[in-house]
Amino acid sequence: MAGSLSEIQARIASTKKTSQITGAMHMVSAAKLTKSEQAAKDFQVYASKVRQITTDLLKGDLSGGSTNPMLVSRPVKKTGYIVITSDKGLVGGYNSTILKAVMEMLEQDHDHTDEYEIIAIGGMGADFFKARGIDIAFELRGLADQPSFEQVGRIISQSVEMYKEELFDELYVCYNHHVNSLTSQVRVQKMLPISDLDEGEAAKEGVTGFELEPNREAILDQLLPQFTESLIYGAIIDAKTAEHAAGMTAMRAATDNAKNLINDLTIQYNRARQAAITQEITEIVGGANALD
Repeated sequence: MAGSLSEIQARIASTKKTSQITGAMHMVSAAKLTKSEQAAKDFQVYASKVRQITTDLLKGDLSGGSTNPMLVSRPVKKTGYIVITSDKGLVGGYNSTILKAVMEMLEQDHDHTDEYEIIAIGGMGADFFKARGIDIAFELRGLADQPSFEQVGRIISQSVEMYKEELFDELYVCYNHHVNSLTSQVRVQKMLPISDLDEGEAAKEGVTGFELEPNREAILDQLLPQFTESLIYGAIIDAKTAEHAAGMTAMRAATDNAKNLINDLTIQYNRARQAAITQEITEIVGGANALD
């Protein structure tokens, strides 16, 4: 019985240490989530302005008259997918959710791996695809908690350049969209060719009252890739926010489970201790009666 009591005490002590670690990780994730949500809000202000300027410049071309390769749909021979995951675990079902959805989409939409290219942002996704024999065009690991455009700019520009060079004919970004601290949604967003702009979003006066230099077409050649790159960067920020939320939720659940386990072990310890005391009293009374 003494051995049993000491074992229970050791488990209680070990679980308390674990709960302290998960509790600290929960607070760290909560702080990261707050910063990431603010970064996402700040980016939306920039993104909305870039979108409006792009729509203003394209006003009149969105009905199908443009010949810019970033806008024109071509026969799809190969599709590019940017898949965003985390670099490590301890984030609940964050990675498994998006990777399962991507695999189901690939199996449904493609007959062979030659029909698509994977660009992996995050070590978990890169390792997942490699383990299944799926080649990766590019990968990016070690993403910061609050990634800057400079950190992800190279892989983003490479993705856009691959489309311009017709290495694939469509580009999608697959990631977990942050809804709130408890919920995220799998999102597969088409980035290229640009097809979701609406003339109704343009300002009434547009840019027709301005003199454009060198000319509108030259400006669009520079602006459209930057517009697409900003959308991809926005998806990365969104995915990183969802990652922090998933980490916070997972660590909170782990801490709560540890506390419940400590309570159960404490009850078990008290019962075992009570049984040991009762047994000792019984033995003492039995010995006293034997002497009489």
